[in-house]
Amino acid sequence: MKIAVVGAGFAGLASAKALREFGHDVTVFDKTPDVGGVWSASRRYSGLTTQNNKGSYAFSDLPMPKDYPEWPSGEQVQAYLERYVELHDLGETLRLSTEVVRAELTPAEDGWLVTSRRAGEPVSDPEPFDHVVVANGIFSDPVIPRFEGLAQLLRAGGSVVASSQLTALEEARDKHVVVVGYGKSACDVAAELGRVAASTHVVARHLLWKLPKRLGNALNYKYLLLTRMGEGLFRYQTLKGGLERFLHGPGDGVRQSMLSSVGSVSTKQLRLAELGLVPRGEFADIARSTVSLATDGFFEQVADGAITVHRDAEITRLGADEDGAPVAVLDDGTALRADLVVCGTGFHQRVPFLDDDLQARLLDSRGNFQLYRQVLPHDVPHLTFAGYNSSLFSPLSAEIAAVWTAGLLAGAVRLPPVEVRREHVADRVDWMEKRTEGKHARGTNVIPFSLHQIDEMLEDLDLQLPAATRAAQWLLPVDPKAYRRVAERLRRRVGAGASA
Repeated sequence: MKIAVVGAGFAGLASAKALREFGHDVTVFDKTPDVGGVWSASRRYSGLTTQNNKGSYAFSDLPMPKDYPEWPSGEQVQAYLERYVELHDLGETLRLSTEVVRAELTPAEDGWLVTSRRAGEPVSDPEPFDHVVVANGIFSDPVIPRFEGLAQLLRAGGSVVASSQLTALEEARDKHVVVVGYGKSACDVAAELGRVAASTHVVARHLLWKLPKRLGNALNYKYLLLTRMGEGLFRYQTLKGGLERFLHGPGDGVRQSMLSSVGSVSTKQLRLAELGLVPRGEFADIARSTVSLATDGFFEQVADGAITVHRDAEITRLGADEDGAPVAVLDDGTALRADLVVCGTGFHQRVPFLDDDLQARLLDSRGNFQLYRQVLPHDVPHLTFAGYNSSLFSPLSAEIAAVWTAGLLAGAVRLPPVEVRREHVADRVDWMEKRTEGKHARGTNVIPFSLHQIDEMLEDLDLQLPAATRAAQWLLPVDPKAYRRVAERLRRRVGAGASA
């Protein structure tokens, strides 16, 4: 088939590699001038590092370089993806600096017409493709709240940006900065800004639990959460295997004690009680919608006064004070000097190059994506998604989803009837929505159940890992190399060969 992949991040590149190996003619579009998606030089914010250690944040056939630190920087991750392109000779598939402005089904709905525009050039003529893979990313289109008084703040010389738009610290030097949010990007940016800004205030509507990268300054968190045991501490929609049934049945006391112990150590190590930053609820809530590691230096700067956190607070309006200086006014009446407002307030999950009718066919009445295995829509033919499964193992999850798509096109996926798939996805999204209290990224967030989702895709392909390998993953961090033969096994079964 002739296949268009929209997006050149981890998911797009994994899709290109897998689909080419199955003999397809692949073209990868991305509007940025380099590969990387959220790791692109045009998008990554100052201070961006991986949340995973380098051993788990990699494709199965390309480990991160040995000389990389335990948590690689954004620049290093982007360089890693350049190596992946070179290793698999994907350069000829790439159309960088080229935005897909429209993708439409043919009148017979037997293929696609893709219209693109290279930077600085007119819109191209529509180009036919047999299949489209949407890999545009669920963390690439930032949300900036509609603040009342924005125009007044701008007239006073202030500015408002998303965290991903703050690519140079010099933009904030000696300025009074307000960071909105308390997730990874907000805290990462605040820790960087605290070193150069005149003042740094973090406005957090809800505090999230944070986990130190090394618990007790010794135990790497990968042994806590990047294992099947760590995932099994949280209740999945359907309990899988005897150990999970034990942990959420007779062994529930053991499970709760383990989580409570980690929470207690984290609270003490990060000095949360002393700083007045203990979140509401229980430590188990850390996996409600995401798992957030403590940013290096963040809490130390809070203790030193370089960063001030306003908990359980919101900005009610922006504007200017009596002297004409830009300010952000909080719901308790506090007015913060705000030369620069940085929003770490999440991302839109949307497919802007599809028309309203096609987008409506992808969503339920609440706007949640209806994707079987986070990949396959019910009502739009010749279309699959990649990377719409926010995961603790994003490269590996993207890779297995790409193999699943290749298997689907080869007729090798055990696919239930569409009505069964509709019921399955509806039930799953309802469960996700309830367990995350609506923080499920429109049905695209599978955290912390990354391995469960990978297992389900492999079961569909009858390519599950050996039982001994999975058993070892209960205690040891998952090594992506364990999955490096999955695509090869599928190719042998279906008789597919790599394209020339």
